[in-house]
Amino acid sequence: MEMRRLGKTGLAIAPIVIGGNVFGWTADEKTSFAILDAFFDAGLNTIDTADVYSAWAPGNKGGDSEEIIGRWLKQARLSRDKAVVVTKVGSDMGQGKTLKESYILAAVEASLRRLQTDYIDLYLSHWPDADTPHAETLGAFAKLKQQGKIRAIGCSNYDAGLLQASFDAAEKARLPRYDVLQPEYNLYQRASFEGPLADLCVRQDIGVITYFSLAAGFLTGKYRSKTDTHGRAREGRVSQYLDAKGLRILAALDKLAAETGAKPAEISLAWLLRKKGVTAPIASATSLPQLDSLVKSATLSLSDDAMALLDEAGAERTEP
Repeated sequence: MEMRRLGKTGLAIAPIVIGGNVFGWTADEKTSFAILDAFFDAGLNTIDTADVYSAWAPGNKGGDSEEIIGRWLKQARLSRDKAVVVTKVGSDMGQGKTLKESYILAAVEASLRRLQTDYIDLYLSHWPDADTPHAETLGAFAKLKQQGKIRAIGCSNYDAGLLQASFDAAEKARLPRYDVLQPEYNLYQRASFEGPLADLCVRQDIGVITYFSLAAGFLTGKYRSKTDTHGRAREGRVSQYLDAKGLRILAALDKLAAETGAKPAEISLAWLLRKKGVTAPIASATSLPQLDSLVKSATLSLSDDAMALLDEAGAERTEP
């Protein structure tokens, strides 16, 4: 499996990152273990999670995904250094969203305990915190790096202005900067990453791992109408994609699926892998057949004509 350099972190990751948001939510522990086993057996190596996953599910408290990953790491056949573990801090775990130093230093200990590991490969600020200076947050991360508890740092949901401001603060205070960005980016949702943010990431050699890479499952092609979403765990989110733009994208995916034999999800991820600045997309699986499809996308090569067709289908336009 081809490994991709993740910015300046020193980490090398495979082209697809497995999303741990479903572990303990729409995938129980037994299924999660099977998915992780198959994922690593296929030569892929990076797991993405967050301390808050999946607090939104009935009966869950947050930390559920980390706990499942931790139990899997404990019994897995591979050595710890073969897995790149990404987790995040700063979401609302009962105290609101915050990136204050005291909170981060306590939260990392809880994540390490749940993950049953001595270190986190990549630790991300999950959301911007307007009430906490960048230097305070980066200072907390610097302490954790010095202690060997985290190896690299990044951020999620930052726009170009905030990311540049964090770089400026890091340089002024002589602190480590964010070397990875995790933005929402997919065939449907493009405007927030393409342009100034993508340009900044390329210019500054920032690794980029995208989330909602399959638009909450919409880009798998299994949701074609509002009826298809009824009763589904992601009903509210998926419904927003069922408009003229979304249907154009599905039509383009169907055309390419007929031509290539690849599934819409595989084509959607392969499109991301060719986009400027993207290191690897995150995608989730709740079954082994879904996981097999994700693995196939890592080696699927799209032609320039296919890329152009998809770019045009997902372009913003004034609807009649």
